[in-house]
Amino acid sequence: MAMMRLRREDPRVVGSFRLHRRLGAGGMGVVYLGSDRRGQRVALKVIRPDLAEDQEFRSRFAREVSAARRIRGGCTARLVAADLEADRPWFATQYVPGPSLHDKVVEEGPLRAADVAAVGAALSEGLVAVHEAGVVHRDLKPSNILLSPKGPRIIDFGIAWATGASTLTHVGTAVGSPGFLAPEQVRGAAVTPATDVFALGATLAYAAMGDSPFGHGSSEVMLYRVVHEEPQLHGVHDALAPLISACLAKDPEERPSTLQLSMRLKEIAAREAQGLHDARPPVQRERVELNRPTARYPERADRTERMERRTGGSSAPRPQTPSRTGGGSRPQQPRGTARTNGRPGTRPGVRTTSTGRRPANPRLLRQRITVFFVVTLIVALGIAAAQKL
Repeated sequence: MAMMRLRREDPRVVGSFRLHRRLGAGGMGVVYLGSDRRGQRVALKVIRPDLAEDQEFRSRFAREVSAARRIRGGCTARLVAADLEADRPWFATQYVPGPSLHDKVVEEGPLRAADVAAVGAALSEGLVAVHEAGVVHRDLKPSNILLSPKGPRIIDFGIAWATGASTLTHVGTAVGSPGFLAPEQVRGAAVTPATDVFALGATLAYAAMGDSPFGHGSSEVMLYRVVHEEPQLHGVHDALAPLISACLAKDPEERPSTLQLSMRLKEIAAREAQGLHDARPPVQRERVELNRPTARYPERADRTERMERRTGGSSAPRPQTPSRTGGGSRPQQPRGTARTNGRPGTRPGVRTTSTGRRPANPRLLRQRITVFFVVTLIVALGIAAAQKL
C-alpha cells in the first residue's frame, strides 16, 4: 500500500495512537498509518472536518464501525478501537500490509487462473462471515481488497448496510462504484448477500482480464451497461468464465451463494494449481529423451569422430561398385582390410583402441600371471632339489 507524508493540516495524535503516514483518502475521510504505545500498527480512519457535523455521515460512519465489530473471521481487518463521539469521529483497525488487488493488477498485469481462483475462494469465504453477521458490504471492488502475506483482506465497510436495506442515500442516488455495482443497486432495490456476489464476480473478472467486464465510460454509461448489457469475459480463463458469468447474472436469484462460490473456487484453484505442477515434468522428460542417445551410446560419437579423422574429415559418401548379383551396389572396401561391421582393419567381434591395438583382457592377463608364478615356483623347487643332491 502506498504511503504519503503527513500534511500540515493532518493531526499527529488521535486518541492513544500516534500517526506516521497517510495511507489514502476517500469520500468520508482520511486513512492514516498509526501505532500505539506497544508499537502495534493500525489503519486509522478519521472523518473529514467539513463532514464531522453532518449527521448523515456520522450515521454512515457509525454503521461501518458497527459492521466491523460484528464480523468474525480472518478475511477482514480486525477492529482495534473507535471513538464515535469525538469532534472528528475515528476508528482504528489492524494494519494490513500488502498492495490492493487493483494496484497488483496495474503493476504486474492480470493474475493466473489458479491465483484468481485462490483469491476468489478466500474472499467468498470471508463474505460468508460478513453475511452471517447480517452485513452487506455494498462496495466490494479491487481497491477494497488488500493482498496480505496471510491472504486477501476486505476493507472499507463505509457504506455497509444491514441485509435488506435500500442502496439509496437520497432518492435516485446509488451508493457504490460504477462497474462493480449490482443491477439492484442501480435500480434502488433492496440489497442482499447476492449483491456482494455480483461485485465479487466483477472483481474476479478484473483480476483475470486487467479490466472491468463492463468496459470504461462515464458513470451513467457504466450503470446502463450493468443493468442492460452482458459482461465481456473474453479474457477470462475457460475454467473460471462460467462461474464468473453466473455471479454477474442480472437476477440476484440466479447467482450462486457465497458458500457455493467458495467451494467451487477452491476446486478450481486446486485443479489449476495441479495443472501447473503437472505441466513441468513432460518438459523435463523431453529434455532427457533428447540427451539420452549421447548419454547411452557415447562410443557412436567416438567412432564417427575417428572415422572422420581417418578419411580426412570428409563426410562424403563412399564410391559405390556394382554388386555380384547386379541388383544394386555396395560400398567399395580398401584393399588389405577386413570388413567387419563397417570398420576396416579389425577382425569380426574384436574391439580396438584408438591406437589400433587390442585392449587388454583382464581375465587372460590374470591367467598368464598365474602360469608365470607356477612355472617360476616349479623351476625354483627343481634347482633347490638339485643342489641338495
